[in-house]
Amino acid sequence: MKKKSRLILCAIIILLLCLIVPGFYNAMHVVRYDLHTGKIGGSIRIALVTDLHSCAYGAAQSTLLDAIDKEEPDLVLLGGDIFDQNLPDDNAVAFLQKVSSRYPCYFVTGNHEYHKGKHAFSDRMAILDECGITRLSGEMASVEINGTHLNICGLDDPYEWADGIEQSESDLLHFHEQLKQVASLPEDVASYTILLTHRPEMFELYRQYDFDLVLAGHAHGGQWRIPGILNGLYAPGQGLFPAYAGGQYEQNGTTMIVSRGLALESTWVPRFYNRPELVIVTLEGANP
Repeated sequence: MKKKSRLILCAIIILLLCLIVPGFYNAMHVVRYDLHTGKIGGSIRIALVTDLHSCAYGAAQSTLLDAIDKEEPDLVLLGGDIFDQNLPDDNAVAFLQKVSSRYPCYFVTGNHEYHKGKHAFSDRMAILDECGITRLSGEMASVEINGTHLNICGLDDPYEWADGIEQSESDLLHFHEQLKQVASLPEDVASYTILLTHRPEMFELYRQYDFDLVLAGHAHGGQWRIPGILNGLYAPGQGLFPAYAGGQYEQNGTTMIVSRGLALESTWVPRFYNRPELVIVTLEGANP
C-alpha cells in the first residue's frame, strides 16, 4: 500500500512539474494581428515595441532586432517604458540607435521614462532626437506608406505631470486635455487613425473618439497567466484580474491591441505563462 501511495505521489509531482516548469519559459515570441479596413488600400505592417525596460535581448539587442527584421515592418511604434527606473539605459539606447537606422520610428512616453527625474528624462529625449525618432507628445503624424495615408496620434503618459510620488486628479486632467487635443487635430477623413498610448486601462475614454486602432502596453500581460482560464493576475493601473492585460479588444467600432511587453530582468516577479512579446499588426485593405 505504501509503495502504491509513493507512486501516486510521484505521479502527482511529475504532473505538477510538467504544468509549472513550462510556465517559466520566457523566450521572446512574435504575436501577430491581422486587421481589415476599408480605409486603406494594400497592406501596412507595424511593429509595436513596448515595455523593454532596458532589458537585454542578445548581444547589442540582436535577438530583438533580428525578430523585427524578419517581419519586415513598414514602421516601428514604441509604446513607452523603453527605458527603466533602475536598470542602466545602455540596452535601451543600443536598441533605439539600431532600430531607428532601419525603420521610421514613433515614440510615446511611459511612466518609467520619467522616474529618474527631469535631468534623466531630458537626456533620454535627447537620445530620441539624435536617433531621428519622432516623439508624439499630444501630436499627430500623418505618414504615407505604400501609397496609403496613415494618421498616428500619440499621448504622453499621465506620469509626466505627477510630482514624482503619485498621480493626482490634475495629472489626469492634463492627460484628458491632451487626448482631446490630439483627437481634434485636422486629418484626412479617408485615413486610418492610430492612437499610440502607454495606458490600456483608459480604453473606455479612448473609444469616445474616432480612433480606428489603439495600441498600448504597460500591463506586462498581468504578469501571471493561466492559459484559457486567467488572462492576467495583476497589472499596474488595473489591479487584480486586469480587464486589459494583453490581446485584442473591441468596443464601439474601436480596436485596441495591448502588448504584453518585453520586460524581463527588470521585474521583481517572474513571468508565468506570459512570454515577452513583439507585436506585429498588419493592416489590410478590406476584402472587395
